[in-house]
Amino acid sequence: MNIAIISGTPRKNGLTKVVAKQLAHKLKGTLVDTSVLELPLFNGEEEQGRHPSVQWLRRVAEEADAFIWVSPEYHNGMSGALKNVLEFLSSHHFHQKPTLLLAVSGGGKGGVNALNQMRTVGRGLYADVVPEQLIFDPIDFRSGGLSEQKETKLDQLVRDFISNRCQESVSFSSM
Repeated sequence: MNIAIISGTPRKNGLTKVVAKQLAHKLKGTLVDTSVLELPLFNGEEEQGRHPSVQWLRRVAEEADAFIWVSPEYHNGMSGALKNVLEFLSSHHFHQKPTLLLAVSGGGKGGVNALNQMRTVGRGLYADVVPEQLIFDPIDFRSGGLSEQKETKLDQLVRDFISNRCQESVSFSSM
């Protein structure tokens, strides 16, 4: 089973990327890293489909059996970088594929609006967005990684996602 992890942060060293990279490593999944993926700003014009980054993104989405979207919350919504990635894809890429949503907040009150917005967009793409979700606050990070408590919670969420939502088995290693 192939899981694509889409990191919605435009920051090269953001906390969202920490979560996404950790998941990609544990799941041996494909990381779509918006901080390095050179996508044009989506404008709906057909010639954008010939851009090498767009072709790579569409191939990754086509081959994925499931998705994990990870976004920071910016101004009560998901990042523009994540939305731009999703604009280049269609319901064909997501139809009935399990999709897990995670948000990273800059403070104790954020994250849920980004999750709600991702859920709405996921419905529009016919993704099988699962009801389980998780928010990461700054206190959940230690020494360049996740706190032990939050990592345990993430590991359990991902195990449940794989066993309850994904049809094929996935290799998952706890750290």
